[in-house]
Amino acid sequence: MTTTYKVLIIGAGPIGIACALECKKKNWNYVVIEKGALTNSLFNYPKNMTFFSTSEKLEIDEIPFISNNPKPNRDEALEYYRRVATSNELNIHLYEEVLTIKKSKDDFEVSTSKTQYLADKVIIASGFYDIPTLLDVPGEDLPKVTHYYNEAHPYAMQDVVVVGASNSSVDAALEIWRKGGNVTMVIRGSEIGERVKYWVKPDIINRIKEGSIKAYFNSEVVKIEETEITINTPNGEMTLANDFVVALTGYRPNFEFLINAGIKLSDDNARLPHYDPDTMETNISGLYLAGVICGGMETHKWFIENSRIHAKIITEHIEALSTKNE
Repeated sequence: MTTTYKVLIIGAGPIGIACALECKKKNWNYVVIEKGALTNSLFNYPKNMTFFSTSEKLEIDEIPFISNNPKPNRDEALEYYRRVATSNELNIHLYEEVLTIKKSKDDFEVSTSKTQYLADKVIIASGFYDIPTLLDVPGEDLPKVTHYYNEAHPYAMQDVVVVGASNSSVDAALEIWRKGGNVTMVIRGSEIGERVKYWVKPDIINRIKEGSIKAYFNSEVVKIEETEITINTPNGEMTLANDFVVALTGYRPNFEFLINAGIKLSDDNARLPHYDPDTMETNISGLYLAGVICGGMETHKWFIENSRIHAKIITEHIEALSTKNE
C-alpha cells in the first residue's frame, strides 16, 4: 500500500531543508526528494567560492552557522547544511528525480525515477542551477565548452575565454589568470556586472585595465571551433586562439516541469511562475513554490537569506487549512 505523505518537498537545497524542518516540528508525515546530492546546487559551486551573504543570513530555523570568516565559503556551507539535515534526521531521498506531478481530486500523484508517491501537498524548492542559459552558437557542444566552473587548475597554461560579467564569471577569470591561464573575457554589456561582489570588483577592473586579463565589452560569441573562437565586437568580428570556453551566462528554472505540473507563467521574458506571495501557493491548490525558483528568469531576485521565510509561510498556510477543515 502506497503511503500518502502530508507534504512532499522537491529539492534538498537550503530552502527544501528549511521546509522539512518546519514539517518535522509539526510532526507531519513528509518526504524530501532530491535528484542529486544533498544541497546539490551548492555542491556544484566552485570549490573556492565565497558567499556574498554573511553566515547568520544563511542560517535556517535559527540553527547557528559558525564560519571562520564573516562570509563563509562553499565547504563551510556544505558542512552546515549537511549537519542540519543529519542531526535532525530529516527524511530525504537523494539521487531520485521527480518526473511528473499530477493533481487528482484528493491528492497529488508524484512520479520519480524510482517510484511513485501520494501527497496531500507538494512544495517545489528545486532552484534554477541545473539548466544553463545557452549561447546558441555553432560549436557550443564541443568538449572544450563548459557552462559550469569548478576550479582553475585544468586551465593553467591554456587560452581560455570566459563569457559573462557576473560574479561567477569574474571569479573564474581571476582564479584562472592567477593559476597561469591566458584569460580573455567576452562581455555582452559595456562594463562589469553591477552585482559583482564589492571586494572583487576593483580586482577585476584593475586586471583588465593593466592588460593582465583581456576584455571585449559590447561583444558576443559568434562561433566556437576546436582551436579558435570567433567573437563579434564593436570593431567587427575577431578570431582568437582558444583552448577552452567557460560560458557562465546564467541558469534558469525547469519551466517545462512547472508548466507540466499546471503552474502558469507570466507571458513576458521574466517567465514568473504564478503564486500568492502571502501563502506561496500556486494557481494549483495545494502546490507551493519556495526559494529562488519563485523568481523565474529573475534569478537575482531571491537568495537563501530572503527566501528562508518561505518555509514558515507555507507550513503555516497548510496548518491553517488543516485546522479549517477539521
